[in-house]
Amino acid sequence: MTADAKGVDQARAVRKGEELPVAKLQAYLKQHFPELEGDVEVTQYSGGASNWTYRLQFANADWILRRPPAGTKAKSAHDMGREYRLQKALAPVYPYVPKMLHYTDDASIIGDEFYLMERIAGIIPRQSMPRELTLTTKQTRQLCEHALDSLIALHSIDIEQHHLTELGKGKGYTERQVLGWNKRYRQAKTWNVPKSEGVMRWLEQHMPEHERLCMTHNDFRFDNLVLDVNDPTRIIGVLDWELATIGNPLMDLGNSLAYWIQADDDAIARSTRRQPTHLPGMMTRQEVINYYCQKMDVEVKDFTFYEVFGLFRLSVIAQQIYYRYHHKQTRNPAFKHFWFLVNYLHWRCRRCIKKGS
Repeated sequence: MTADAKGVDQARAVRKGEELPVAKLQAYLKQHFPELEGDVEVTQYSGGASNWTYRLQFANADWILRRPPAGTKAKSAHDMGREYRLQKALAPVYPYVPKMLHYTDDASIIGDEFYLMERIAGIIPRQSMPRELTLTTKQTRQLCEHALDSLIALHSIDIEQHHLTELGKGKGYTERQVLGWNKRYRQAKTWNVPKSEGVMRWLEQHMPEHERLCMTHNDFRFDNLVLDVNDPTRIIGVLDWELATIGNPLMDLGNSLAYWIQADDDAIARSTRRQPTHLPGMMTRQEVINYYCQKMDVEVKDFTFYEVFGLFRLSVIAQQIYYRYHHKQTRNPAFKHFWFLVNYLHWRCRRCIKKGS
């Protein structure tokens, strides 16, 4: 990923083996959108470790195409139709959702289903902020607060009033998540990662009795946010809704904290950082929990379950991606050492369990 002079996020050349059939795609798009002018220019965003994300530029249109990766996919994962419909349903009550344009399950076009949405031009805070952008400690704190506020706004939507309850299965979410991610880990296991039956058993035995249900994102990170170029502390978009559903908001927060690497973390954690949560002014994980609970007016006596679940779930996501690399279903070299990350995350799970007991 590169950035232009203003720090606006840009795509780059398509990765080898992930090319789109441009002529066929262009013919299809012009059939459905006859107002399109010129030939399409296709580039790719490097941030997509799960689904593949492309930028399609016509003379009079600037769109994003999302499609699943090639190879074996976990059941119910990479469902482009669901992701499209969910965002379309959410748009009237959540202003940060990109505008949906088109979806098709006709695999004859590019080899799989895909959907199109309008591109939100802005700054995406990845591992580091763009070189052109320097925020003060106060501004960084404001950005952190505004990011959490946008998550809180999502969790505060009245899902019954706005007829969103059909976007998830509802009651029993926590148990389904724990059992589901445990199953996915066993299915994606390779020889170089731990069995971790103890961690999975602990999660099953320590599920909270009470769960509040709301709209959840389940991949809420800074590198899924779009910032206003003119005011980089302001959130103008939230991306990547693949895992969103009606779920437990505290599990959603725990999922976010699994990615939250702070300045005083160990060297391995710091080497895995993919968002700028280490900057002066950013909250620590405990401060995030305190801020969220105060704003949402909830009391959580022990966050250990949510923290362990978030770390374990992240390890499963990493292992599913590594499984595709291990079996040569993807050639992306960024995935080569994900097995090590899985081992580390399971060590952190065990450390959290021990600390919380």
